[in-house]
Amino acid sequence: MTAELVRGQNHPLTQTRLEIRVSVGRPVVAGATLADDQGRVLGTEWVAHPGAPTLPGLEVSKQAAADHRLAVDLDALPEQVGRVHVLLALPMGVGGPVRFGALPAPFVAVTGLDGAEVASYTVTGLDAESAVVAMELYRRQGAWKVRAVGQGYAGGLTDMLADQGLTQAKDLATAINDAVSRGLARSVAPPPPRSSGEARVRTTRSEADTTADHPAQSGAGQPGQSVQPGRTPDTPAGGQSPAPQTPAAAPQPPGGPVDYQHPGRRTGAPPPPPPTAPPSRPGESARPVAGDATGWSMEERLYNQVWGMFEDLARTTAAYRSAVDFADSRREQELDSALSDPRNRIGGAGDAAREAARAKHASLVDRAREALDRDLAHLTAESAVVEPALPTAYARWDNPAWQAYSVPMEIPMAVRLGDLHLPESDRLRIPMLVRLPLERGLWIDSGRLASGASTFADGGDLRRLAMDTAVTHAARLLAVYPAGEFAVHVIDAAGAAAGSLAPLLGAGVLAEPPATGAAGVTALLAQLTRRVDLVQMAIRSGAADALPPDVDTAQHLLVVNDFPHGFDDRAVTQLRYLADEGPDVGVHLLMVADREDAAGYGPLLDPLWRSLLRLTSVVDDHLADPWVGHTWTYEPPIVPPGSQVLGQVLSRVAAARRPWNQ
Repeated sequence: MTAELVRGQNHPLTQTRLEIRVSVGRPVVAGATLADDQGRVLGTEWVAHPGAPTLPGLEVSKQAAADHRLAVDLDALPEQVGRVHVLLALPMGVGGPVRFGALPAPFVAVTGLDGAEVASYTVTGLDAESAVVAMELYRRQGAWKVRAVGQGYAGGLTDMLADQGLTQAKDLATAINDAVSRGLARSVAPPPPRSSGEARVRTTRSEADTTADHPAQSGAGQPGQSVQPGRTPDTPAGGQSPAPQTPAAAPQPPGGPVDYQHPGRRTGAPPPPPPTAPPSRPGESARPVAGDATGWSMEERLYNQVWGMFEDLARTTAAYRSAVDFADSRREQELDSALSDPRNRIGGAGDAAREAARAKHASLVDRAREALDRDLAHLTAESAVVEPALPTAYARWDNPAWQAYSVPMEIPMAVRLGDLHLPESDRLRIPMLVRLPLERGLWIDSGRLASGASTFADGGDLRRLAMDTAVTHAARLLAVYPAGEFAVHVIDAAGAAAGSLAPLLGAGVLAEPPATGAAGVTALLAQLTRRVDLVQMAIRSGAADALPPDVDTAQHLLVVNDFPHGFDDRAVTQLRYLADEGPDVGVHLLMVADREDAAGYGPLLDPLWRSLLRLTSVVDDHLADPWVGHTWTYEPPIVPPGSQVLGQVLSRVAAARRPWNQ
């Protein structure tokens, strides 16, 4: 039975290998400190945080997230450690909340390796605090206990770390915030929170065996867990979803007709998913079907299904990695125990101990791989059904849906920017879908990649390929928006991208010829900056109908090639302004740049890079998921060699736009 603690209450711990689960509802930083019996932290190396997530007996998340899982092995802690403090803090400088009072009360639970909660604590009463010591694990007379603390700090990380005796608290807080900012800049944004009625119903996943020797296969909906048939983490017991409700009318923001929210959003619980195809033979799992998720339309169901597949793959891989780590740790402990006696280090007893430890390790790893392969087989089968059913906005360029393309009448929910996969599932590709309208700009990195994924000998080849990729993204965005509701502008200061821009120029779908030279850069940036200023003022004053007739309220995309070439200081400032303020009023940035080329600006451009979603023109592992922080390999969208699909789609877009341009 779970002990629900209040502030100051403690509870004994009977297990030494534990997980601490944190749920807040918005991305927060989770960390921990190792302290002596008096609560003093002996140095910065005793603090586990996103920049240094692993300490002996302790591991924390590598990035800010709404949900965290901290692993603690009390037996593996250094001997002088008497307390472990669990810390939460709001990430600074990323545009999120600055006080815990603006968020739901953080929930912290201590669980065993079987997923059973030992104790939980809801941290209530927070207001202006931006950092909090949520819990502490402490040793008293040789036994470990957990105590609910809930001590908040309005001064943030610096004050909290200083209160634990760290003289370098300010420097460490800065390093933590920098690590968090880098993590958020490379993170794939999760879909908006869904109500219980919008939970993705999964009816074909098999439940993995739960054993004490294989702790990573327990519970539901968490990393290291399999999903029970007919249940999801958001589905009530019994596998039933709430009855559909009548959707309420979407509220109109102040400012009249200028509304840059997606027009198709609905509120209330959506209808349930369609029935799952029955098994073809008795005893088999139900066959996967396209649209096996809740939603108001097939498009929304497919969107939720794809995100569910992404989440399932992240969590089942986390289960496998956790099980392998556990097997490795157990093998080392058994070997250390068996060989601690000098008499067993030589002879038959030592050899037998080594062989038994290796056999046990192999058995645990094999069982973990069996569970992973079972989940991967289902996800692969589901992908084979879902991929051909995707609408054009979600489809690969080789999908036959593009052959029957027609300009849409409504804006889709999302757009596909490429594919994602993990090393354990190299053949399974998950579509990378990003909600529309875009909430942040895109950066196509044209530099050499740290992963060494690029095999191009000439940096010019990378730059051309990066611009080709940017044009492909721009063409897809043009294709998925209704005629007259999306415009593309291009800055090509050196005029070096004529070859890459040929599909857009040949179809005549650009708003105007590409801006070249310093004068062209200045004029186009001034035009878009003026538009952002006027639309912002119109929305804030509620006078959207008073906009000048030359101000177009459609969505705009600015493609910038080879930044910062051709940009002076004023132009750089304007570009930063567009990246920060533009998305809220329908101006989006698609930048092709090598960060090394802008090194002369120093930290001035760091906020710009962090505000953009970094993509690449070649396969590269640089994106992270928002659940467990896996490093995902990203594959950019590629038009099949020799295919005319891009030209055909753009010609139809151009034909549909002509009446709007007359």
